[in-house]
Amino acid sequence: MPRPRYRLTQVPARKSSRKSPRTTVGFVSLGCPKALVDSEAILTGLAHAGIETVEGDADVTVVNTCGFIDAAREESLATIEELIRAGSEVLVTGCLGKEVSLIRSRFPQVRHVSGPAEAAKVVESVAALAPGDPEVEYLMGPAGIKLTPPHYAYLKISEGCNHTCSFCIIPDLRGKLRSRAIDEVLREADNLVAQGVKEILVIAQDTSAYGLDLRFAEREVAGASLRSDVQTLAAELGKRFPWVRLHYVYPYPHVDQLLPLMRDGLVLPYLDMPLQHASPTILKAMRRPAAVEKVLDRLSRWRDMCPDLTIRSTFIVGFPGETDEDFGMLLDFLEDAQLDRVGCFTYSAVEGAAANTLADHVPESDKLDRQEALLELQSGISAAKLEAMVGQKIRVLVDEVDRAEGLAVARSTRDAPDVDGVVHISDPKGLKPGDFVWVNVEGASDHDLDAVQVGRPLKLV
Repeated sequence: MPRPRYRLTQVPARKSSRKSPRTTVGFVSLGCPKALVDSEAILTGLAHAGIETVEGDADVTVVNTCGFIDAAREESLATIEELIRAGSEVLVTGCLGKEVSLIRSRFPQVRHVSGPAEAAKVVESVAALAPGDPEVEYLMGPAGIKLTPPHYAYLKISEGCNHTCSFCIIPDLRGKLRSRAIDEVLREADNLVAQGVKEILVIAQDTSAYGLDLRFAEREVAGASLRSDVQTLAAELGKRFPWVRLHYVYPYPHVDQLLPLMRDGLVLPYLDMPLQHASPTILKAMRRPAAVEKVLDRLSRWRDMCPDLTIRSTFIVGFPGETDEDFGMLLDFLEDAQLDRVGCFTYSAVEGAAANTLADHVPESDKLDRQEALLELQSGISAAKLEAMVGQKIRVLVDEVDRAEGLAVARSTRDAPDVDGVVHISDPKGLKPGDFVWVNVEGASDHDLDAVQVGRPLKLV
């Protein structure tokens, strides 16, 4: 599911006086957190080139597109068209930029087309249209420009994916798995620490596979030889940040080795694991692992190892060939698994995906009915889990404070930004975004908690 559209601005700290107006540059970022990291890299490159980005209408606009599902593709295409009609010179990058012929045929006036994670090409093309001012100095920390709030950031540890899921074209868009060596990742992590980041959200297309393509090569970091694997990396990040949250973790056997890190507080007890379905027939058609019993066994074992573990997953309903019986298996799985957080999407055909050729596509009305039924079931599970937390004292990280309303919005260890629930803190005293604080839980809804502050903000390092 695409993230909301961002029109972005970065204001320079000081710039030279100039008599003639310069060509203005705008930026629109679409897509998932991995695309957001690409946007951050482009904006940082533009800033280093002395190119200021502005909010609103601009002479030149970069659009970082999403091309994962049809709805996201249409949003990207509509954004490009809207900007061209407004008179902007448009540069296209990101996942949809891999489809050069599509972009060129539909929008011949586009000035540049490139794929995802190609920041240098974008910066070079922007500079040709809107040369930078070498005397501009930007307010920018050692980790560069970040589009998240100052207290949390995404850390992308690899590009691409080696899976061949029939509903997905990510390997076509972003290529095969390409991990970053552990020393490079930790250098970026240290820069984020220096920039004041308190929660790091580790992302990749397949976080569990990190380092596989490097054969887990060792690198020297601060005099120690460290292996480029997800367990070593998670442990090292846990030494640097108060909160380390792992996303896109596939249930490989070696994930077991992450649980002691979670139990001991080095990594948040939170696993974001895209399971997609529970029917062996549908999983086989999806080209996904189909041993559902093993997944349930693993979940049980992991909860024994780390009782505070939160497990988040996403599922697709209405996949071609999905019968009422297949959907019933998915509902049964959710009853058995008792997952903490769940997202559910209706199947959407993606141009170029192998699943498009499968028989027995499900009517749209049936997809929506199944999505509603699944979310209703999961809401009950979630509500029961959150109700059990009423009366507990938990630690949260504050994201927003509204003094006028007398309310703060925070997240617990169970809650990732944008995709999970929140904790509403009434009558916050002395809190600001980025504070850790203890709260008493006083109420619960299907997905969120209500709480009151206990004591002062905590200083965690």
